[in-house]
This record gives sequence, C-alpha cells and structure tokens, in this order.
Amino acid sequence: MFWNILPENRIVWNVQPGQAHTDHIEMSGLQISSIITYGTNENGGLVLQKKLVFPMLRTIPNNTHASLIHTFDGDELPLIKVNGTVVKEHPEQFMLSGILTVTSSTNSGVKVSRTIFPSKNKAALIEIFQLKNISKEQKKITVDFTPTEIKTPAEKGVYGEYILQVSMQGEHFFNVSPSEEVTFALIYSGRKACESAYLFSPDYELLKREKFLDELSHNLVLETPNDTINREFAFAKIRATESIYDTKGGLMHGPGGGAYYAAIWANDQAEYVNPFFPFLGNLEGNESAINSFGHFARYMNPEYKPIPSSIIAEGVDYWNGAGDRGDQAMIAYGASRFSLAYGNKKTALQLWPLIRWCLHYLELKKGSDGVIASDSDELENRFPSGNYNLSTNVLAYGALISASHLATELNKADTARLYQQRAKNLKQAIENYFGANVQGFDTYQYYKGNDKLRSWICIPLTMGIFDRKDETIKALLSPYLWTTNGILTQAGSKTFWDRSTLYAFRGLFNSGATNQVMPYLAWYCSQRLLGAHVPYPVEAWPEGNQRHLSAESGLYCRVITEGLFGIQPTGFNTFTIAPWLPDDWDFMRLKNIRAFGKNFDVEVTRDGDSEQIAIILNGEKVVNKKWDKKTAIEISLE
Repeated sequence: MFWNILPENRIVWNVQPGQAHTDHIEMSGLQISSIITYGTNENGGLVLQKKLVFPMLRTIPNNTHASLIHTFDGDELPLIKVNGTVVKEHPEQFMLSGILTVTSSTNSGVKVSRTIFPSKNKAALIEIFQLKNISKEQKKITVDFTPTEIKTPAEKGVYGEYILQVSMQGEHFFNVSPSEEVTFALIYSGRKACESAYLFSPDYELLKREKFLDELSHNLVLETPNDTINREFAFAKIRATESIYDTKGGLMHGPGGGAYYAAIWANDQAEYVNPFFPFLGNLEGNESAINSFGHFARYMNPEYKPIPSSIIAEGVDYWNGAGDRGDQAMIAYGASRFSLAYGNKKTALQLWPLIRWCLHYLELKKGSDGVIASDSDELENRFPSGNYNLSTNVLAYGALISASHLATELNKADTARLYQQRAKNLKQAIENYFGANVQGFDTYQYYKGNDKLRSWICIPLTMGIFDRKDETIKALLSPYLWTTNGILTQAGSKTFWDRSTLYAFRGLFNSGATNQVMPYLAWYCSQRLLGAHVPYPVEAWPEGNQRHLSAESGLYCRVITEGLFGIQPTGFNTFTIAPWLPDDWDFMRLKNIRAFGKNFDVEVTRDGDSEQIAIILNGEKVVNKKWDKKTAIEISLE
C-alpha cells in the first residue's frame, strides 16, 4: 500500500527513499475536467502532467468525444531559482482530499508545495505554489515565467477559434527570510476567441472548491468501525458529484475519463448515479438527474422506436451505435427510483410519461417466453449477450416494482396493480428462461446457451430476486469469477469492470451474505483507496486504463445506502430498510440522509442476536425498532 488515512477526509502518500511510482486522478468542475498524472521518477524527481478537458469548447466533428483536450507536460511551468540556482523538486508527500497537494524538498533550502484543483464553475485549473525558506539564511527567489497561449484552428471548432492560456499571478522576485513563506499561482484556462480573458483569484477559487468539498463531507456521512470503507465512501461522493457540466443543454452529469463529457447515457446516468443523488441532496446532482430524464424524454415517439443510448454534444445530438442495449429498462428503473427517493410529486409527474413510455416499449419487446429482447447490453457487444439477456430483464423487473410504488403515490391504483402483475409474471419468466446450471452452480445463464459464468448473475439479487440466492452467491465468490481486482466479466477472461463488482456487492448485501462479502468489500476498498491507483472506483481493465469514471463512484455509494443499509424507496416519504450489520461490528450509521425531502439519520446497533434500528429526524428518534434480520422493516417519515 502506498497511502495512509489522515483526518478530515484526506489520504497521504509519504514517499519513501528510492520509491518510483506514478498515478493519475481526475478532478472536475462545471466547465472543466483535469486528469493529473503525478508521482516520482527513478531519480526521485517530480512527475506532473496535466491533461485538461474543456467539454463546452466543442470540436468538429461534434460527436461523443468532441471536447477540446490538451496535455501540458511541464514545458509551461516557471523556472524557479534560489540564489541563482535552478530548483529541482524531490517529492516527499502527496495528499488527496478532492484537491491534490504535492510537497517537495529541493536542492536549495526551500520547500515547495503545490495545491492543484479545478475551478468550481469556470473553465480553469488552478495550481498554487507555496515556497517556504527552511534554511537559516535569507534566500533570493526568482520565478522566470513566460505565459503560454495556444490558439486552435477556427475551422476545427464548433464555436470557431479557442484560446488556451497558462498565466501567472503573483510576484516574480522574493527576498525570503528563514521560516517565511511566499506564494504565486498558475491558471490554466480555455475560452472562445470571442470572449475576453478573465482575471482569476486563485484564493477565491480554492475557497469555492473547499466549500463544495465541505458540503459533501457533511451530507450522507457514513460511520462504521472500518475507517477504510468510511473514507472510500467519502471520496466516492466527491467523484460521483463533481463530474457535472454546465452545458447549453443544462446540467449534464458525465462519466469523464478523457472521453465522455457534455453527454448522458442510459446506464451511467439514468441507471447508476441518478437514483443516488436524492440521498446526497446535492443541488447540481439532483438537477442534472432531472435534466437527463428530460433529454431522454425528447426522444419518445408514437412508433415506439428505442430512445437512444446516449444524448451527446450538449444535448444537440445522440449516439445509438450498439442499438437497444436495454436502455428503456435502464431509464424506467432509474427514473422510478429517483422519483421515489427525491420525494417531490411535481417532479414525479414530470417524469411519469417517460416511465410509462419505457415500460410500454418493454412490454412490446416481450417474446413468446415472456422475456424482453434487446440488441445488446451495457457492454455493447464486448461480450456476447444473445437476443434476450438477464440484465435487461431484471432491470425491467426492478423498474416495474418501483413504478408500481410510484403509481400508488400518484393515485393511479389501476396502473399500480397492472405493473405489480407484470412484475410477477416477468419474475417467473426470468426463472424459467434464465435459470440454469452453469459451471456446476444452479444460478443463471446470461443468455440462452451461455455456458460460462458471467458477472451480471448478481443483478437479480440487487432487485430482490432470491430464488437462486445461495448458488449465485457461491458462483460470484468462486475462483471462476472473483479475483483480487473484483468480479471478472466472464469466467476464463481477464477483463473486469467495477460496475459489475459494485452491483455484486450490493446484491450480496441485499441477500444477507454480509459476513461472506465483507472481507471482499474491505479488500476492494483498501485497493481503491490506499493501493497503486487511488482514490476512486474505476471503469475497467484492460480497457480505459482504469479511468475514474464518475458513475462507478455513485454505484459504490449505493453499495452502502441500498446494500449494507438495505434502504429501498417505496414512496415519497416511505422506504423499507434491512441493514445487515456484520458480526464483528457493534454499530453503523448514515447521517444527514437527504432523501424523501427530509434530513434524517439511520443508526444500527447490536442488541443481542438482533439489531436495533433507530431513525432520527430533527434530533428525535421517530423510529426505534428491533429487527430480527429476516423481513425488511417499513419506515414512514410522514
């Protein structure tokens, strides 16, 4: 392990002599994303590269990947001299807190610290330098800096010519006494040529970033005896929430990764992260969710042609290259779950036509076996999925369950009963069609004729389908699928995607396998938080170099809220809870949950062989019940 946990939601890598290692982290704001590669080389020198993405500076062709991107390798940096000698930095410490801080010793008696972060709402990355004289003599420091300006060809930009700049704020000459500190800053910015340059205040930009991080740290707070799980949850909230872009099509949550911006997907946004945002209560998160469903709703049509998988380019175009991936099931599931947890009737009524349209589309796609057809799945033909796959069908089942609850809240009793009956029928069809013995386990075949275990056999467990629970648990945790990197996509392959690992964790908790799965979750968290590539869940390997795609962090948070704590929305003010407290824990808490239009805590404590569940609202225990760890408890916050 490279990293250690510090107080106040920070982790630190104290560089050891001779240690050569590099890593990369993505940090984002409403107008920019930055992928920072940092670390030490074989000589102990500083490695620092900045790949900057400007999602609203669109390039031609204006497709999914048309964000202006530029990488700064260090040639733009100032030359710092102390008493005429060029400073050479040797990192001693890297610290992450939603901000990257690098502290280095030098050959000059001056310590250099860099604080790197994106602007909260402007197209800029800020790097604040702090130089401290740690010697006993006065030092003369000079900062030789030449501004960088890059102009892009007008014919290659949707909005014409773009200007990228690296500018400096602060003095160029300092006389620094012993123990004295001086600062200056670099601003990496991008703009349209028709816009004037902006005068940035680095300290103000830092305060805005810190305020954003402080808000996240105080809402939806996880407290358990395992500090690593707690801290991974705190970091995942950051990545899940920061990757939201203020486009001309409104706020759009984007996966990131240097490739996916100013666009939305039916899986990453509608299915993965949108149902999480009400629990966190972040203003931009909830608005981006509502806006994303509005974009999908634009593509409803009377012919029931599928809604595109992705709305791209700030909302002006779409991508549907893999056909119907089960996108309507993803959207209906996500919109129903979001509407219930958000707890706002007006918003639910706004999303209801989209939910109904998607569910009717799915009904039209049913075959003679009662299961729903789709062209592919969310892996977009990277692995076979047949004409009918397990994921699409189980998501549709989950959508029907949540939509029936939502219909009840909207006083549509007949529709609620209809969806309940359809869910019942589909559950039986899933068992009949997909239930099979695969590689010695009585679990599910992912598609007809599938003879290798697949990671997504976990998805029935996340939706409360426990008919093949025991054998599915065994299969998921068997050497066929489980590796030190998480769940393999398919037995015998080397490919893993964190999204299926995180779904598996959630499903295993839902099925009551807490004591079996907890060592795996603890190991996963230690690797993602303190290992070689930190501090967030990743997309996949080998594809994408384990990019810090943001929706995966939302899925990690849902492992806790919906998995470990077992919170399942059933109404605008109601939910069920089944919190499986591990045998070696005496307590676990979720504080300042913002869902259902309230701000409340859940506290679970051990009480002999049972658990005591307390719901705390406005400082008072409105619920205080024993749970026998069998049937989920119904909670009303009315």
